[in-house]
Amino acid sequence: MSAVTMQLDRMPVVSELNDFDKNSGNLLERLVFNHRLVMMLVCAVATVLLGWVAVTRLSFNASFEKMIPSHHPYIRNYLDNAGELRGLGNSLRVVVENEDGNIFDPKYQDVLKKINDDLFLTRGVDRAWLKSLWTPSVRWTEVTEEGFRGGPVMPDNFDGSPKATAQLKLNIARSGIVGRFVGNDFKSSMIFVPLLAKDPETGKPIDYRDLSRKLDEIRQRYEATPGVKVHLHVIGFAKLVGDLIDGLVKVMSFFGIAALIAMMVIYAYTRCVRSTALVILCSAVAVVWQLGLVAALGFSLDPFSILVPFLIFAIGVSHGAQKMNGIMQDIGRGTHRLVAARYTFRRLFLAGVTALLADAVGFGVLMVIDIPVIKDLALTASVGVAVLIFTNLLLLPVLLSFTGVSPAAAERSLRAEFAEAEGASQGGVWDVLDRFTSRRWAVAALAVAAVLAVGGFAVSRHLKIGDLESGAPELRADSRYNRDNAYVTGNYSLSSDVFAVIVKTPAEGCLKYPTLVEADRLAWALRQVPGVQTTLFLGDAVRQITAGSYEGSPKWLTIARNQDVLNYGAQQASVNNPDLFNNACSVMPVIAYLTDHRAETLNRVVAAAESFAKDHGATDRQYLLAAGSAGIEAATNIVVREADRTMLFYVYGAVIVLCFITFRSWRAVVVAVVPLMLTSILCEALMVALGIGVKVATLPVIALGVGIGVDYALYLLSIQLAQQRAGVPLAQAYRRAVQFTGKVVALVGVTLAAGVVTWAFSPIKFQGDMGILLTFMFLWNMVGALILIPALSHFLLRKAT
Repeated sequence: MSAVTMQLDRMPVVSELNDFDKNSGNLLERLVFNHRLVMMLVCAVATVLLGWVAVTRLSFNASFEKMIPSHHPYIRNYLDNAGELRGLGNSLRVVVENEDGNIFDPKYQDVLKKINDDLFLTRGVDRAWLKSLWTPSVRWTEVTEEGFRGGPVMPDNFDGSPKATAQLKLNIARSGIVGRFVGNDFKSSMIFVPLLAKDPETGKPIDYRDLSRKLDEIRQRYEATPGVKVHLHVIGFAKLVGDLIDGLVKVMSFFGIAALIAMMVIYAYTRCVRSTALVILCSAVAVVWQLGLVAALGFSLDPFSILVPFLIFAIGVSHGAQKMNGIMQDIGRGTHRLVAARYTFRRLFLAGVTALLADAVGFGVLMVIDIPVIKDLALTASVGVAVLIFTNLLLLPVLLSFTGVSPAAAERSLRAEFAEAEGASQGGVWDVLDRFTSRRWAVAALAVAAVLAVGGFAVSRHLKIGDLESGAPELRADSRYNRDNAYVTGNYSLSSDVFAVIVKTPAEGCLKYPTLVEADRLAWALRQVPGVQTTLFLGDAVRQITAGSYEGSPKWLTIARNQDVLNYGAQQASVNNPDLFNNACSVMPVIAYLTDHRAETLNRVVAAAESFAKDHGATDRQYLLAAGSAGIEAATNIVVREADRTMLFYVYGAVIVLCFITFRSWRAVVVAVVPLMLTSILCEALMVALGIGVKVATLPVIALGVGIGVDYALYLLSIQLAQQRAGVPLAQAYRRAVQFTGKVVALVGVTLAAGVVTWAFSPIKFQGDMGILLTFMFLWNMVGALILIPALSHFLLRKAT
């Protein structure tokens, strides 16, 4: 055996089991390897049971409440008053377009009525607040010499005759609903469908996947109606989530592709079928355990947590590759396969556990984000990381202790080591890496890193919080949902991006003159904000009714001081617009319709509303932010902004602590962490370049990249420092670290990237964004570790501490 080999592991070659003391090693090693059959049996039983649980109990769904930061003051204000603001919560907008005519076609009206009835009877719909041309709550009002006249927009006993159609046209003109419930070009009309939080029959949260399928069934059925060519455009959170869940089926197919790529990469490195198959098998078992435990704990998979199995599989493959490589090298030296498994367990178990703890930290810090869906993601991912300790750190070495590796693979694994002992090079890029331990190369590498860090930081200063695009950024721009959203936005005056300020008073307080005047000033202040189309509140209806009571005189188009006039105006307003205030007249929303929900727009609206609330609030009159889809998104952006740096502080703090426990050297900690920091900075710069904002979907990426990326440093530095502490010079110690784990670090980087790069082709855009960013971080962390660790070691670790 060469001197290189002896210095590398300092463990004797044992070719016969009789020459090995099976009671050596720590307690865990003895428990695992002295009872291998029991270990395999327990794991097999657990796999079968958890696989059965996953198949029978795991479900796909999403919840409106889980997507919002429920403890944020804005959301608390909304939830506390949600029962009084039924039209400003979770809702759908179904626009029925007549492609060959207009809404006055009798056949179109017949189809619209049937669609209205089907939606009314759909489970989960808040039927009392559903609105369309066919509901009596959509009304017209006019002023005559006798006073006010009004009624439902849809004439009684509408039969499609010319007379009934003419009456419908007149009613629409008198109602002022063009641009709200009727398209500006009169080719479509809208059905507003508010949703309940829970199914009243089952008491469970609405099943958005089932609801989305029913909407698609309604769409397909009526778009095929003979005699009239209608097209349905459906937008709203429930349909968005339904489309996301449908996209998960395609995403799941990527899992097989990722596994195939990982298998090809590992086989290309080992040329050993049995060890490659076992690494893939144990990683797949980890996924089965994780899904089974998630189902057993009562969780379901949603568009965010569906990505966790990919990550668990990729992480499992990366750790399995390290164990396989160590066993392969020991077998190549002539060691018995069981002894080789135990040797590798001794050398790498602590580094592996520490690396997995760092991975768990990357997931665990996501718990600081006060959004339930992210907390669920963190919990399910942490469960997955925990099972990897059993499947890839314990089970895999046990399995390899039975099967070993092919003789050709074992021989190939040591070829470079023996060649170096004889003075030959490793070949290719591997001959270059140890040069970074010299001053000249180290200075050059650190100078380039510093330039990249400064440039990346300058670019990352332009990183935005929230959505940077109109429509639903979770889906591709050409998705059906976004095409539907573009149609609705282009043909209706009032957008679906609604921001509402809740004006709260004592009972009957919303009708007081001072309250209406202050609310009117708030509406005026919001209309001055760029991005606000218009506003709506009770005072607008009161003005119209007051003027109508005085023969339409413009001078009465005002908020009267007389309380009786205000009471009458509110009474009439409640007939046509019952959602402008609640029954006790203690809650009154001031609604702003926005051009979009981009981060800049929401920031401006929030600033204006908060400033007004601060200056004009009183003990008997509160201005509470915020309701409406845009108000909820604004609160989400605030939570994301606050959690962004806090999350990074926690993840880096935890990684630093773990590294210090592992290396017991602050210098080694700096060497391990600096490459991670550079990658984080460059990742934020990449987000700016790609037009990706920091939001619920992308916020976890950097934490995951840091937690998983530190694995490279843990494996490399563990071997390098062990060699240096044994008296080996830095350059040679790093070269041996590259031989023993460095090449596998590169393999791991490629394998991790292969596990997530397929997401880039997902129909779900935020998954595509996460795939691109994680691929970049995994690869760049790998490159940074291989180059910057020796460069930093030249200055900080020339002598091991």
